[in-house]
Amino acid sequence: MLKKVMIHTKRSIKVIILFTISAFLIIGSIAFLYKPTYSVYMNGEQIGYTENKSELQNKINNYIEKGEEESQNVAFVQVDNLPKYQLCLLKKDIVPNDEEIFQKVKEQGIPYYRYYAILDNNEEKVYVSNFEEAEKVVNGLKEKNSNNQDKISIVEKYEQNLAEFVTSEDAISKLYVAPPAPVVVASQKSNVTKYASSGTYSNASTISTAKVDLGISFIKPVSGIISSRYGSSESVRNYRTHGGLDIAAASGTPILAAASGTVTYSGWMSGYGNFLIITHANGVQTCYGHCSKLYVSSGTSVSQGQKIAAVGSTGNSTGPHLHLEIRKNGVRYNPQGYIY
Repeated sequence: MLKKVMIHTKRSIKVIILFTISAFLIIGSIAFLYKPTYSVYMNGEQIGYTENKSELQNKINNYIEKGEEESQNVAFVQVDNLPKYQLCLLKKDIVPNDEEIFQKVKEQGIPYYRYYAILDNNEEKVYVSNFEEAEKVVNGLKEKNSNNQDKISIVEKYEQNLAEFVTSEDAISKLYVAPPAPVVVASQKSNVTKYASSGTYSNASTISTAKVDLGISFIKPVSGIISSRYGSSESVRNYRTHGGLDIAAASGTPILAAASGTVTYSGWMSGYGNFLIITHANGVQTCYGHCSKLYVSSGTSVSQGQKIAAVGSTGNSTGPHLHLEIRKNGVRYNPQGYIY
């Protein structure tokens, strides 16, 4: 009996040794002929290979955030379809094509440029490349006591094409209006519909750059291009820091409730124009400004995705857009950290 066990044990050891040797040979052959790499796909189509996924993706992310190094005034690049990666084994004689993949990403990229429009009576007149130049124009017109200095404002622009820039000196020359003799100006009636106000309103003046847990899940109230970001400074708001996010969209575009809650303010509110506040759980509120129409009144319970208003350009506004704010306990937070 012991002899049989010894024979069986020896045979098993031989099998294990043979299996181990075979495995090493197979692994060695694979390691000699192949290398681990990533197959790269875009829109479901394979476009190449990369050995360093992180390095390639970082290069793409930098391009999206800043554009090309030689590009001027690029705020960001819109890329709708990013590459996807799948680990695979690649023959060592096949060369990765990171640069070709990067070029394919760039081909679909849409650059958006940041620059500044100087408005006279809410009409865009001239364009400059940066905010410092725009401030020089405003201050220069004040120093010259230009008759239109109170009507001059600055708007931060995000566009796919650059405007033709002028120097601050040329801008002052084009915008300057000499003080005229006193004249009597006939009053004009506004054709903007002002909805009657109902509910309570508390002006949240504190602006935070932090991202806190709000405990609320939001959806986009409207789709469009971000025309002014949270934290920017614009003279149309008397150089106060922008406490919300502006999303440009066609006038009349439906605005949806970003989350369910109760309408606590509905009506006209100074520079906000037609204005809505929805109060959610945890002391969180969403605010919707410059609306052309309001569809809900104070005290109404609304569900997420319900149509509550329409995009407009009421109040202190230079074009149709939604001014969106997120507040918690009287503090404003960046909507891009939670929605866009």
